[in-house]
Amino acid sequence: MNTSEIIRAGFFRRLAAMVYDALIAVAVGMLAALVITGIITALLENEVLSKQGYEHVSELIQTSFYYALVIQIWVGLWVAGFFLWFWKNGGQTLGMRAWRLRIFNLHEDKPIGYGRLLLRLVSALGGLGTLLVLIDYKSKQSLQDRVAGTQMLVLTNDQNHHKNW
Repeated sequence: MNTSEIIRAGFFRRLAAMVYDALIAVAVGMLAALVITGIITALLENEVLSKQGYEHVSELIQTSFYYALVIQIWVGLWVAGFFLWFWKNGGQTLGMRAWRLRIFNLHEDKPIGYGRLLLRLVSALGGLGTLLVLIDYKSKQSLQDRVAGTQMLVLTNDQNHHKNW
C-alpha cells in the first residue's frame, strides 16, 4: 500500500478511536482480573497458598500488597498484549479499524517489530502523547509516533477492508 497518498490522522479521529479502544481494554482487563483472582482464590482455598490467618480470601487479596501487585501486573500485561497484538497483526486495534486508522512505518515499507510497538505503547503515556497532535497540527505526529518512528494514517473505505491487507 502506498502511504504517501494517505493523509495523517488528526486529533479528534485519534481520540474517538482511543475512547473505543479504552472500552475494549477495560473489558480485557476485567476478564484478566477475573481469571487471576479465580486462580489465586482456588490456590488459597485449597491451601496451596497460605491464607495468613485471614478467614476470607477476599480480605487477604485486598490487604496484601503482593497479591495486588500480581493482579495489577497480570492485568497490565493482558491490556498491553491487546494493543501490541492488534498493532502487530494488521496495524489496527478495533477502535482504529472503526475509525479507519492504521499505524505504518514512517521511513520504510516493512512491518513494525514488537520492540518498536512496545516503545510506542510506553511513550503514548496513557494517551497523553496524542495531545502533541494539537500543537503540531502541520505534520500531525504524536509523541508515540515520533519516538517509535511510526505514523497514523486515515484509510479509505477500500483500504480499510481486511482483505486488502
